[in-house]
Amino acid sequence: MTLRMRAHANEPPPADVVDPAEPVLTFDDFYHAHYRSVTTQLCAYTGDLGQAQDLAQEAFCRALARWNRLVRYDDPVAWVRQVAWNLARSRWRQLRTARNHLLRQRREAPEAPGPTPDRVAIDNALAPLPANQRRAVVLHYLADLSVAQIAIQEGVADGTVKSWLHRARIALATLLDENIEGVGDV
Repeated sequence: MTLRMRAHANEPPPADVVDPAEPVLTFDDFYHAHYRSVTTQLCAYTGDLGQAQDLAQEAFCRALARWNRLVRYDDPVAWVRQVAWNLARSRWRQLRTARNHLLRQRREAPEAPGPTPDRVAIDNALAPLPANQRRAVVLHYLADLSVAQIAIQEGVADGTVKSWLHRARIALATLLDENIEGVGDV
């Protein structure tokens, strides 16, 4: 029986019990009177002012949606505070679940090998090339696209792509200190 009484302790009194002469508290007044204290309590609980402000705002938004009922409670700020604390616990559960999921993913995913010294040298050599030459090299040698496919993708003539590749190979051969004989072949 006490559980039932506690569950209904915050219920508003019947309409015939409410004194119509009693001043009605507006939501704006309620918000301005209690926002700071609720936020301060949540900040102490969560350790994060921004999160505390978000939680308090959400709780007060939910209170606004139920304001006609809440205004008749003995302690409407207790309702707001409980909603805010429930939201904080819910966010912690969500963050914990997300963190655990990421940890499982990391344990299950195979470790990707780091770049080889050759790959680092190629990336460094590609960096100073003009963007069109760099794209042509990547598309031709790494994506295995033909000159015609690159020309269609870039919206240029085949000869333009061949020129980009030729210039890029000469620049790369110089940067990579390789023999530049035969680099003109496409």
